[in-house]
Amino acid sequence: MKRREFIAGLAGAAALPLAVRAQQPAMPVVGILDGTPPGAFAYAMPAYWQGLGEAGYVEDRNVTALYRSAEDQNDRLPALAAELVGRGVAVIVTTGGTVSAIAAKSATTTIPIVFILGADPVAFGLVASLSRPGGNVTGVNFLVNMLVPKRLELLHDLVPKAASIGMLVDPNNPNAETDTSSALAAAAAIGKQIHVLTASSESDVEEAFRALVQRKADALFVAPHAVFNSRRDQLIALAARNRIPTIYGTRAFAMAGGLISYGTSIIDSYRHAGTYVGRILKGEKPADLPVMQSTKFELVINLKTAKAYSVDVSAKLLALADEVIE
Repeated sequence: MKRREFIAGLAGAAALPLAVRAQQPAMPVVGILDGTPPGAFAYAMPAYWQGLGEAGYVEDRNVTALYRSAEDQNDRLPALAAELVGRGVAVIVTTGGTVSAIAAKSATTTIPIVFILGADPVAFGLVASLSRPGGNVTGVNFLVNMLVPKRLELLHDLVPKAASIGMLVDPNNPNAETDTSSALAAAAAIGKQIHVLTASSESDVEEAFRALVQRKADALFVAPHAVFNSRRDQLIALAARNRIPTIYGTRAFAMAGGLISYGTSIIDSYRHAGTYVGRILKGEKPADLPVMQSTKFELVINLKTAKAYSVDVSAKLLALADEVIE
């Protein structure tokens, strides 16, 4: 073979893979819009990727993610949603509260949106109905805001002699008024008094606990609002310091040292969201995917914390618990 032919052959061989790669479709990008700081729901993200994996998508192999966090500053969400739309993402996943989903829907009517939230998506105008979402939005509803009376009942079973109960609410949460009304009605039904305290920042939480101590609250109900997930360690530490038995809305609190939690499985909800994203990437339309209602409930009791608070957990509650931390 002549030298010139040999060099030409090498050049052609080197160019072939580039040509093949140029013909391959670009890797789809999924935008993740979170109202809370990075890390608030980090424990659930592996389940999301598991759901995507069940649909045949693996991170950085045939799909990638573009993450944007408002860090509890809801006024940043519209701009972040617009940025994701401008980047041409294939799907937007929203988490960290109803406001994230509303911001995404306001930013686009064409890019598919998959929400993960605990409020009624119909009431907030995100979908036309649960069975027939319509438009470009669907997702997973994990019902946390519908379980307020049950959580109060469990707190009563845990601390039956508690006469005064505090309730911590994020006033900026769209469900604040509904949750407060539900808790007040449930408390009245069992003859308990509720003191509603509001907090949306670190300093607010500190002030709320000072008020609880001054009012000699016997127990605390933390509303299932997204902002409190980013204040998890602070809430648990203040409850422990003041020895106030507290019930939370998600398993992550009890696992981190909180006394008791009750709610639907956030991890299960994230996995379902991942499967929906995978189905949409394969060509299905959000309008044809009914809103999933999470049905996996978890009651978690931390006996280590109960002993530290000198709280005797009844055999009834222990029998009901899905998980007991000893």
